[in-house]
Parts: sequence; C-alpha cells; structure tokens
Amino acid sequence: MTETIPGPAHYRAVPVRRFGRVNWLGLATLARREIMRFLSVWQQTIFAPLMTAGLFVMVFALALGGGRTVAGLPYLAFMGPGVLMMTVIQNAFANSSSSIISAKMQGNIVDTLMAPLSAGEILAGYLLGSLGRAVIVAAVIGSGLALLTGGGPAHPGWALAFVVLGALMLGGLGIIAGIVAQKFDQMAAITNFIVTPLSFLSGTFYSVEALPQPFRALSHWNPIFYLIDGARYGFAGVSDAPPARGLAVCALAAALVAGIAWRWLRSGYRMKA
Repeated sequence: MTETIPGPAHYRAVPVRRFGRVNWLGLATLARREIMRFLSVWQQTIFAPLMTAGLFVMVFALALGGGRTVAGLPYLAFMGPGVLMMTVIQNAFANSSSSIISAKMQGNIVDTLMAPLSAGEILAGYLLGSLGRAVIVAAVIGSGLALLTGGGPAHPGWALAFVVLGALMLGGLGIIAGIVAQKFDQMAAITNFIVTPLSFLSGTFYSVEALPQPFRALSHWNPIFYLIDGARYGFAGVSDAPPARGLAVCALAAALVAGIAWRWLRSGYRMKA
C-alpha cells in the first residue's frame, strides 16, 4: 500500500511505503536510531550502570554478606536479582526520557513528530530502544551473577518476562517524563525524587516481609516491587508474592503507562510548543 503525504505546493508529494496499516520501515528506523544512540556512548549508557551495579553488590555483600541469609538464600543470591532489576528499570527510564528531553531542548523533536509515523509507531520505537538497552544490561549483569552464585536462572522464562515488562513499563514512564519535563533540571527532579526512591524502596536489598505494617501492605501497591520480586523469583526461585499476580500487575501497569504516553504523543501535549 502506498500513501501520499501532502506538502506545500512547491514540494513534490512524498510516497510512503506501508505494509498493512503500520509503517514498518519508519518504525524500524526510529528504533534503530534509539538503539544506536545509546550504543554510540556505551561507556556512559552500559558500562557505567554495570560498574554501579557491581559496586552495590560488592559493598553490600562485604557489609552484610558472610553467613547471613534472607528468605533462605545467601544474601548475595538474594540481593543480586534486585540489583539487576533496579539497574534495568533505571536504564530503561533514562533511555526514553533523555532522548525526548534532549530533542526538545535542542529543538529537533520536530524531526520525529513530522515523520510519517503514527503515535503508536513513535511509542513503539522509543520503547524498543529502552527494551534493547535494558536487555543488554540484564544479560551482562545476569551473566556476572551466574558466575558469582555458581548457577543460572531458576526460571529463565519468568526472569525474561519480568525484564521485558520492567523495560516497557519504565520506558513508557520515561516517555511521559520526557513529555512533561521542559528542562533538564525538571527531568533530574523526576529521576531523583520518584524513580530512584521507588526502585530502592521496593525490596531490592531486603525482603518486604520484614517491614512492619502498614509499610508492608503499602509495598504491595507499588508495581516496581513486583518487578523486583518477579526478577528474584526468576533468578533465585523465591518471592514474597505469587509470581503470577506480579506478572499481571506489571502487565497492567505497563499497559496503563503506554496508554497515557500514546494519548499524549497523539495529542502533541507539551511537545509542539
């Protein structure tokens, strides 16, 4: 199917090749741009988070490790999946949010908005970029954890499902943050006061079952808790909540975030000013 994009009279109409209702070429181009954007500065986008995750594991393992066990696991085996998921979601959020806010600040966001792409295709392109970065980070950290603990994931399918859902959820949240923020300091505020506290206070370094009420109950209302708990089930085989419930909550949260991001991209909210 060939679609014609109209323009001013002194421009020739541009034919856009579509396969079905989706501009697959445009979608693939946007996704490739997002992936190449973070790969071109891999020292900052991949290596630095891996170093941070390694430092977390080393410091906490030395300070609280030894013979300590949590939920029947050695502390390193308990903490490792939480650190992995925390790094995954922070990188997924950073990838989409930094791409949009940088484009807005530099004035070239119009290049994306004026392309023959629907709001759904733009959303999918940004999410694929976040997913690509998250999967690379998860694969490297997961390999390191397997070497340290002497074994691979207990439930690889569950681990992959929660990594993908975490990347999509926080990638979508990054799109929303990138749309809302108008300056880099506003984006930093969202990261420092929302994303980082939620990831740290969701059972990354401890079991939420050890929390007193009402904090234990409140933790179960936090979707990021289910991401970290699900990653722990996938890698170590233990969890504080049923993994099926966690999967359902995370899928619902990811769909809700994606729906809001799609609606704002479709309306041009805070993007066309």
